[in-house]
Amino acid sequence: MNVLVVTGTGTEIGKTIVTAAVAAASAGRRVAVLKPAQTGLAPGEPGDAAEVARLAGGHVTAVELARFPEPLAPATAARRAGLAPVRPYEVAEAAEKLAAEHDLVLVEGAGGLLVRFDDDGATLADAARLLSAPVLVVAPAGLGTLNSTALTAEALRVRGLDCLGVVVGSMPAEPDLAERCNLTDLPVAAGAPLLGVVPAGAGSLRPAEFRARAGSWLAAQLGGVRPTDRAGGSAGRIETD
Repeated sequence: MNVLVVTGTGTEIGKTIVTAAVAAASAGRRVAVLKPAQTGLAPGEPGDAAEVARLAGGHVTAVELARFPEPLAPATAARRAGLAPVRPYEVAEAAEKLAAEHDLVLVEGAGGLLVRFDDDGATLADAARLLSAPVLVVAPAGLGTLNSTALTAEALRVRGLDCLGVVVGSMPAEPDLAERCNLTDLPVAAGAPLLGVVPAGAGSLRPAEFRARAGSWLAAQLGGVRPTDRAGGSAGRIETD
């Protein structure tokens, strides 16, 4: 795998931290993280791509295509700022250029899969299709996640895109009943394996500790050592230490 698109079932669910964990687990390889549209930050403030590089290490190249100051969907933020929106072909071209110089390119979307890049309705899914790249879905742990994960997986299937798997972006140290059961049910909802469980608060770890622990959160398909969970089983155990 050379290019991997990382999307979420919504916003603020741990997508950037999961991207950083995948990058950290790929130490020894040349990794680039591409953020097509960063919203909600002023010029000069560190964005999601920079946060991935900070946590994952010096082997990561951070690239941001566009930045819009208001914390809105990229199409809306670009329109309100009077700036040109990001187009899927621009994302694909940037990812392909990075792929020529790196072993792995992680393309981290904004919000969910079908959040609009522009007023024509282009989305991250369109960029993934241009790249023929698999998509990793980041999902929350609690109630509601099965429906949003199933909808995201269905949107990928109808577009002919490959869902590589699902990663829980923020698992509480003491999960409730729904959060525990969802570890078994998420692979069923997604029709794809559970490839990781990232503990809540992982982004606040010191970078060295984050890098040391990242592999234990992820399955081998993402560079880690956690067992792959296709329908419950051993990967459903919570190990956050």
